[in-house]
Amino acid sequence: MTLSRRGVLGLAGAIGSAGALGAGAADGTRGAAGTAAGRAAGAGGRVRTGFERLAADGYAVLAGQKVGVVTNPTGITADARHLVDVLHADERVDLVAVFGPEHGFRGTAQAGDSEGASRDPATGLPVYDTYDKSGQKLADVFEAAGIDTVVFDIQDVGARFYTYIWTLYDCMRAAALAGKAVVVLDRPNPVGGRRAAGPVLERPYASFVGREPIALAHGMTAAELARLFNGEFLTDRPVALRTVAMSGWRRESFFAETGLPWVPPSPNMPTPDTALAYAGTCLFEGTNLSEGRGTTTPFEVIGAEGIDRRWAEAANALGLPGVWFREAYFTPTFSKHVGKVCGGVRLIVHDREAFDPVRAGIGLLITARRVWSGFGWRADHWIDRLTGSDRVRTLVDSGADVDEVAGDWAAGLARFAAVREEYLMYP
Repeated sequence: MTLSRRGVLGLAGAIGSAGALGAGAADGTRGAAGTAAGRAAGAGGRVRTGFERLAADGYAVLAGQKVGVVTNPTGITADARHLVDVLHADERVDLVAVFGPEHGFRGTAQAGDSEGASRDPATGLPVYDTYDKSGQKLADVFEAAGIDTVVFDIQDVGARFYTYIWTLYDCMRAAALAGKAVVVLDRPNPVGGRRAAGPVLERPYASFVGREPIALAHGMTAAELARLFNGEFLTDRPVALRTVAMSGWRRESFFAETGLPWVPPSPNMPTPDTALAYAGTCLFEGTNLSEGRGTTTPFEVIGAEGIDRRWAEAANALGLPGVWFREAYFTPTFSKHVGKVCGGVRLIVHDREAFDPVRAGIGLLITARRVWSGFGWRADHWIDRLTGSDRVRTLVDSGADVDEVAGDWAAGLARFAAVREEYLMYP
C-alpha cells in the first residue's frame, strides 16, 4: 500500500465515539466485570463498539506494539469501513498481520473451511489462516507473524457451536504460550444477553463447536466470554488480556436496536433473524433433515423430502412461547437434499423476548421424529457434539417431551448461570 493511501485513510480516521476507553482488567479474573465502562455506558443513541472506543482513545492500549488482528468481514466501523484498512492507514498503529478464522478473513469459505494463507490486496498485509489450528501450532503462527499483541474483533451470534468464540479461546491459549497479549474489541450479542439457555457442554464431548463447559445459548458478548475463559478455563496459563467495552449496549437489546450495520458473520448467517433462530435450529445439522442451507433463509426453514403439513401442526400444538411454525416447502441449492423439494416448517418469531430458541429446537426435533418415519440422526452422532452430551439424543429417542429434556439440563445451566454472572460487563 502506498503512503498516499495511508495518508488519505488516516485523515478519515475511525468513526468517533463518545466517552473514554472501556478497557477491562488485564488478568481477566473474576469479579472485575460488572463495573467500570460497561455499566457506565448510557442507554441512549446507537451502540459504540469496542473498536470505536479504542479509536477514540487514540489506540493507547496498542502503543509501541506490533499488532495482528483476528477478524473477518464483520470487523467494520459504524460507517462500514473495515478496521484493517483503518488501522493500517493510521500511523499510531503498527499493524503487521491479519488472521482469518473459519470462513476466512474475507468470508468466502463455506462451513468447515477457510481461505488459507494469502496477502491482502488492499493493504499488502500477510493474512494467516487460524482455522483448525490451536495450542503450540497456533502459537507458532503468532511467532512467525512477528506480533506482540493479538487483537480480536469478530461479530458473534450467541451460540456455543458458532466457532468464532472458540477461535478466540484458541488464540488466547496460543498467545499465552507465545508470550503475546490479547485485546478483545467487544460487539453486541445480536440476540441479547438477558439469560443463558440450553445444556452445558460435558468435557468428553468437547470439539471445535464447544471447547469448554458453557451453555448452548451463552447470553454473553465476546469480551465477557474472554474474561470467563481466562478466569475459569485458562487458569493454568492465563493470557495477558485487555477487553475494550462497548457503550450504549444493554442486555435486553437485540441487534436491530443497536444502530449498527449488519454484515453476515458467515455465508449462512444472512440476517439477525437467522441468528435469533440459530441456537435451536442448528441442532438439525445433527440429523438427516436440511437446516435450510442452500436457501435464502437458512436456519429459519427446516425440512426433508416426504415431510408434510403435519409437522407444523404438531410443532404449533406444543404451544412454545414467542414462535409460530408455518408449513413450508423449499429446494436447497447445495448441502443436504440439494435440488430436491423439501417439506417442513418455517419459524415465525413473533415475540423475541419470550422466544427460547433452544426449547424451540428441541420441540422441533421431538415432533419431527413423531410425525416423519424417515427421521434419523447423523451416523457420527454429531448431535452429541452440538448439544454437548448424548443426553438430548437419548431422551428424544426415549419419547421425552420438551419439559423433560429441558429439565435434564436445568441443574448444569443453573451452575453455569451463577459463574457467568461474575463476568458480565453490561447492565
